Formats: sequence, C-alpha cells, structure tokens
Amino acid sequence: MKIEQIYTGCLAQGAYYIESNGEVAIIDPLREIQTYIDQATKDQATIKYIFETHFHADFVSGHVDLANKTGATIVYGPTAEPNFNAHIAKDNEVFYLGNVTITALHTPGHTMESTTYLLKDENGKQYAIFSGDTLFIGDVGRPDLAQKLNSELTQDKLAGLLYDSLHTKIMPLDNDVIVYPAHGAGSACGKNMSKETSDTLGHQKEVNYALNPSMTKEEFIKELTSGLLPPPFYFPENVMMNKMGVESLDVVKERAAHAFSPDELIQVAEETNAIILDVRDPQVYAQGFVPGSINIGINGGFAPWVGTLITDIKQPILLIAETGTEEETITRLARVGYDNVIGYLNNGFQSWIDSEKDFEEIVSISPEEFVELVDETELKILDVRKPGEYSASHVENAISAPLDFINESMKLIDPEETYLVHCAGGYRSMIFMSILRARGYENLIDVAGGFGKIKTVDGVKIVEGQTPCELKNKSCSN
Repeated sequence: MKIEQIYTGCLAQGAYYIESNGEVAIIDPLREIQTYIDQATKDQATIKYIFETHFHADFVSGHVDLANKTGATIVYGPTAEPNFNAHIAKDNEVFYLGNVTITALHTPGHTMESTTYLLKDENGKQYAIFSGDTLFIGDVGRPDLAQKLNSELTQDKLAGLLYDSLHTKIMPLDNDVIVYPAHGAGSACGKNMSKETSDTLGHQKEVNYALNPSMTKEEFIKELTSGLLPPPFYFPENVMMNKMGVESLDVVKERAAHAFSPDELIQVAEETNAIILDVRDPQVYAQGFVPGSINIGINGGFAPWVGTLITDIKQPILLIAETGTEEETITRLARVGYDNVIGYLNNGFQSWIDSEKDFEEIVSISPEEFVELVDETELKILDVRKPGEYSASHVENAISAPLDFINESMKLIDPEETYLVHCAGGYRSMIFMSILRARGYENLIDVAGGFGKIKTVDGVKIVEGQTPCELKNKSCSN
C-alpha cells in the first residue's frame, strides 16, 4: 500500500494518491490531473476510484476530466446530487482497492454531503481517514458555506450536524488512525488550522478544541460560529462548478494562449472590458506597471486573493507575467474557476518598456524611512491587514483599512491626502494600492516589508492587544 499526499501550497490543499496491488484511488484531485495519471503509469497501476469528500468551494476539482481520461468511477457521499455520472455511496459502504478497503463515513456538517473515507490496511486494521473539510489539524470545517446555496441550512444547524458527525463517526475510531485533511493553514475553509498537514487522531483528541469530549453541542455551536470572516466571493461559484462539471483544463489553456503586443493588449482590453492582472513580485510591479493594471503577485496567496477581489468569476482577464510563467498563472486561476483568461502581454512588461509606452510607478520606502516620516510629518498610516491582526498589534495612530473589505476601506481615504500603506509583509499592501491607483488614488506610499519589518525598527510606537483566535491561523504572513 502506498499513500502520497499531494499538497498545493497556494491553496493549502491536500489531494491524495492511494495505490494497492495495481489499483489506485485519488481523493479530492486538483484540476490539473496529469500528475495523477503519470504517477499511476509509473506504478503500472490503474486509477479505479476518484473519491470526493464534498462539493468543494475553494477550488475546482479535476474529477470529471480525470474520470473521462481514465474510466475511473467518481464517488460522492450520501445526499450528493452531481450533474454527471457518479456513484453515490451509502453510509458505511465499503470499496475494495487492491488489498485494502475504503469505507464511506457520512459526516455532514461542513456540507450535507460531506463524507470522510476510512482506509483499512491489508490486515483490516484502521489506518487513516481522509476527512476533507470535516476535520482539520487543529480545527474543523466552517459551517456557513452550504447556506449560501440553501438558506434553510443555517450555520447553527450545520454546526450541530458536524458535532454529531465528529462524536458518532470520527472520535470512536482508533487513536493511531492518521488524519489526512483536505486543507491546512492558509485556507479560508476554517479559522484555526495548523500548519501541519497530518496527525494522529489520538493527538487531535488532545489538542483540537472541536474534539473535546466535555464540550456540549451548544458550546460547540457557539465556538464554531463565532469569529467567522465572510468567505471569498468565488466560493459559491466553485461549488456549482464542481457540482455541474467543468470543461477540461486543456481547453482553458488553449483559449488563453494568445500572446499580445502592447498595442494589441490595449485594443483587446478596450473591446472586452478585461481586467489587466499583473502577477509579478510586488516590488517589481512598483518600479513600473501598465496604467490601470492591478497587482496580485503569483508568489503569495494568489488564488484566494483573486477570488476575494475579482468578484465576477467570468470576468475577462489579460495577464502581465514574467516570461515563462504565463501557463502556470493560467493554471492557478483555473484552479479557482477563473477560466476566462483571454491572453497575455508577449515578453512581459519589458515589451511595454521597449515600445516606449507610458507607465506608472508606486513609491516604496523602507521601514526606517517610514519611522522617520511618521516622526517628522503628519502623514496618515493605513494598515490593510485583517481586523484581527490590527487588534492584536499595530502602529500607534494607524487606521485599520483591511484589504478584505477594500470598498469600505476606500471610504476612509481622502484623495487629497497622502498615506503610508502597509500590511504584514508587503504583499497585500501592493494589491491594495494597485486597485486604488486604478481608481484614481495617487497619494499612496508603500512600506516595503510591512509590519513585520516596521516593528523591528528602533523608535516605532506599537499598540499591543490580545491575540484573537484567527491569528493562530498561520495564513496572516503576507
């Protein structure tokens, strides 16, 4: 028996490859499926099953494409109603894979169809669970996503169902069972996930608040439903895409494979009302960018921020990327359902420079220069981190203007005044400023390195607060 966790950091997502005696099961595959096919070929094995733990909200699965290319059977848990051929498992139904078995345990709560898959080894011993978004390391799945599609499923009702699922289906399992969740720290599917991507169930019973046997259902519901930030806009769209089935990633890539000259890019942008998305490093972007473009760097929390800030999943997108990274960018966008990339700037931003077209810049200063300006001027400070990060610790007199709620944060800004803008590490602040520059706000100065660097400078005045629950999520690093 072989188990491989295929972890994708930008989504904090774990897919799983299980092989036994020439037969393979894939659990929660990403949209780019060739990795799984190549591994099965290497193992001289056949992909027999594609197990989905639920209809995912935070990424588009490759289940339909993988089934079409391999003949494998897609399996969902009870109550699932996909719009394609799939086997809907009964609770406790057993699936045979080589010399091992996989049992479907219906664990509703995160969603109604959520299912945990229990793997037993060649000797029939409980070995691992693939818990999807039912149980994370350090947390459990949020109970407010399914209600976006069905108003009768209140978050309190779902939280109560999740409590029952944990206590009747998961906690009775053997303590040495390995827990393999669908996500880790950085995912918006929970609020307190660990950076670890697996653990034993026994250890989780000791450290995971949600598995505390003395916690009542009422206490569980209150704890689980407090402190939830709004999910990204694309989550309901991804659920429907996973439920209905989507076109192959190959088709998406082919549609996006248009390399435009600067003049062509301008023309296409005007004709299609496309967003010009620059995915270069924030500090590189600051040194020169196409007017009106927005920056969401590919080497950060790229896909979730795209999903948070580009609210129309069908929005036409034109890319500006470092040469050679265009296909990777298109793939990452497609992972979260942004399939309407219509092309990219040929040879990247250098071709814009070579064509002698006008470009814009953003002033970026060091943390030391920031402290000097704060001491010597009356410039205002914008802190674009999450509210919980700001509450825990912030520069004295800084204004909380979270990127997550940029439309509301804009109302705090006087276009006639100059602001010093920072986040935690420099990634989010550049996104914030690029969007505001596209909307006509000129007087914004970036602080390179963000709060992480600012607080190390002598003389800076920091206001300390209490660390809230969400700060335990290691996602707050950019």
